[in-house]
Amino acid sequence: MTTRAEAIDPIVRERLACPQDHGPLIDAGDELYNPRLHVAYRIDADGIPVMLIDEARKVDDAEHERLTASTQ
Repeated sequence: MTTRAEAIDPIVRERLACPQDHGPLIDAGDELYNPRLHVAYRIDADGIPVMLIDEARKVDDAEHERLTASTQ
């Protein structure tokens, strides 16, 4: 099954960046994750990333390790 992050159009995905530090994001299932700031941005049911700073979810250290394990 395809995750919401994987379903984003590749051209759109290439251009998405964190609204806080303007850096790259990691695909994390139904979210896009910024490992530098430990915040995740949800992707809604229609496949639209919600890139609002106020709606970013804080990620604890344990989840950060899990999310970044595949990128190391």
